[in-house]
Amino acid sequence: MRKGLVALTVVLAGGGLTAALYSRSNSAREKPYKTVPVNRGPVVEKALAVGSIRPKREVAVKSKISGIVKRSFREVGDKVRPGDPLFEILPDPTPLELTEARREVQIAQNVHEQARKKYERAEALRRQGVVSSQDWEQADKDIQDAQIRLSLAQERLALVEKGRVRSEQLDVESIIRAPVGGTVLELLVNEGDPVVPLTSYQAGTALTTLADMSALVFKGTVDEIDVGKLAEGMPTRIKIGAIPDARVDGKLYKIAPKSKTAEGATLFDVEITLLPGEGVVLRAGYSANADIVVREKADVLLVPERLVTFAEGKATVEVPGPGEGEPVTKEIEVGLSDGINVEVADGLAENDLVVERPPKKIE
Repeated sequence: MRKGLVALTVVLAGGGLTAALYSRSNSAREKPYKTVPVNRGPVVEKALAVGSIRPKREVAVKSKISGIVKRSFREVGDKVRPGDPLFEILPDPTPLELTEARREVQIAQNVHEQARKKYERAEALRRQGVVSSQDWEQADKDIQDAQIRLSLAQERLALVEKGRVRSEQLDVESIIRAPVGGTVLELLVNEGDPVVPLTSYQAGTALTTLADMSALVFKGTVDEIDVGKLAEGMPTRIKIGAIPDARVDGKLYKIAPKSKTAEGATLFDVEITLLPGEGVVLRAGYSANADIVVREKADVLLVPERLVTFAEGKATVEVPGPGEGEPVTKEIEVGLSDGINVEVADGLAENDLVVERPPKKIE
């Protein structure tokens, strides 16, 4: 019985030694690299534009009279038509402006009264035939000019005090109306806020912004490295951060002729018309990236670009050597690249293997 156990122990020990030796042999023959097959697929050469979704045209509404916002007729998101009321401005003149307007009315009244008396005297003398035609015409002109000045002073006082003037010849009010149709994007003032008027010398207070939300575009920038490849009409694919699953295509329609500098980079502005898919709701201000398709091929041989070495105008890859030999370098001809994969125009066939070396350790 003891002899049988000894024999069994020897057999097991021998088997374990054989397995260990076999494993070492396999490890010694294990290749120090991996291989990647050449596959078929699409490749797209593209330029990246970074920007956001914006209305094609956005209008800032301003007032031509100074004062305080008395009433706001609209809320953010409301749709308006041209001429719809937006704000009512209550005049808020300074004491000096109000005093000057009232004094101008008094002066105009005095001038008008004097011109009236002169006109009546000239009229009486004309009936008697003792006034010249020139004097009569001058008296008539003076009374008309005085009436115009009086009306102007009274209208200015009405604007300063009440903010509106209504007459047969003039209809002015302090209601700010929509210059164009669209959607109210934002309200920049509240009731009670002061308003500075738009004049030739100052920009004025922006009250609200309007835009046609049915005409949204992508506005962004492209790096100067890529702008030379672009042309108007190129197709684009837009990725919107807020709705990553939405498909939004577009078409490049504007490239800025002049660059701008931002954070040390030279950039060019671009605009893209949008062609959103069904059920996609776009809003102004969405951040987005646009892939502008420069060139595209649908079914070509592809190899990872990281496995291709470019030197002296040539492209090479490593392929497994014959038998168990070391990998050998092979020259290939490449085509389009999307930054990840590159087209193999010549030198490799489908399912050929390309060597991928392990990354070198940095010590």
